[in-house]
Amino acid sequence: MAALRVIAEARRASTRAAHAIPFVHIEGPFLSPEDGARGVHPREEIRPASLAEFERWQAASGGLVGMVTLSPHAESAPAFIAAIAAKGIRVAIGHTHATPEQIHAAAAAGARFSTHLGNGIAALLPRHPNPIWAQLADDRLTASFIADGHHLPADTLKAMLRAKGIARSILISDVTALGGMLPGIYDASIGGNVELRADGSLRMMDTQLLAGAALPLKDGIAHCASSGICSLADAIRMSTENPGRVAGGRGVLQPGAAADIVRFGFDTQQKRMIIETVCGEGIERH
Repeated sequence: MAALRVIAEARRASTRAAHAIPFVHIEGPFLSPEDGARGVHPREEIRPASLAEFERWQAASGGLVGMVTLSPHAESAPAFIAAIAAKGIRVAIGHTHATPEQIHAAAAAGARFSTHLGNGIAALLPRHPNPIWAQLADDRLTASFIADGHHLPADTLKAMLRAKGIARSILISDVTALGGMLPGIYDASIGGNVELRADGSLRMMDTQLLAGAALPLKDGIAHCASSGICSLADAIRMSTENPGRVAGGRGVLQPGAAADIVRFGFDTQQKRMIIETVCGEGIERH
């Protein structure tokens, strides 16, 4: 609630912030309580979906919540999904141990997205009927994938993109507040004591459990293109045009569209380097 109020105030105080944050995506607390599926979300904060709580979020933010990720394992999930989808809220499936039947029921009720598919899920799954296959197969769902090279092995991400299709895939960073920091041990709001390793992965101390990501999306685009996961053109499409559709027609170069442009090049190690960003009327050089 406090975070929603802060974001709403930031948007009121800055036209640039308002432009950069079209809506807020709430990932939790309506998630699976199961180990693995809940990721680093604290079990004590996980609870069933509640329309009353959702309305409190909207009251605190002035109606800014535009997307909710939940696990549809509960019997009440379809009714909750239908209720908020009817209000124009984007509903995503994530951090779940739901059965394929429950996933398809969620899509029938109005869920249209999968949040960081392949992560926020049990480490061991049945070979055939499991939440990953069901979400890949359901054409009503557009899936986001964490493209940092740590959350999904290259072969896994390549196969998932082929199954879901480029048009229904979105690349995301999942970057936390520790993005861009030097390697070391940190006390994080997500995961508690975490280790940012030299390879760019962010993990809970003394475990292999990931605690979000620390690499920006430009590195994810570079990873996908350089590892043979997909073409550079497809990686850019999945990072601009595809998520832009979710945010109301952004991420395209055409008359009348938002003039948000990123110009990039390559450094001496052939890594992507941001040269300048154009945000509406302003230019920021890097």
